[in-house]
Amino acid sequence: MKQDSALDAFAALSHPTRLSAFKLLVQHVPEGVPSLTIAERLDAKPSTLSGHLSVLKRAGLVTTTRHQREIRYAARLETVNSLVTFLLSDCCGGKVQDCKDMLTLLDPKT
Repeated sequence: MKQDSALDAFAALSHPTRLSAFKLLVQHVPEGVPSLTIAERLDAKPSTLSGHLSVLKRAGLVTTTRHQREIRYAARLETVNSLVTFLLSDCCGGKVQDCKDMLTLLDPKT
């Protein structure tokens, strides 16, 4: 991931409603969540939420699928993986043992 893309992703996640929506969508991978359900769960106006979801989509953090009149949003985990890789690529000066706390979060068996 390039720095500009990382900055776009962070900017998209830097609003409380967008962050809450993204965290909700991550819980429902891969099936996603209909936009009205997201609005209900976050107690947000559908018209306002639509703008927030568009920001997440432009940043590559979510995808949409249309089923007749329903729009379903899903988190793009490959973008999250790229973002984490971007952040940690220089971590600990290449000493993986120094990153064990972060690695434990990714793989609880370590």
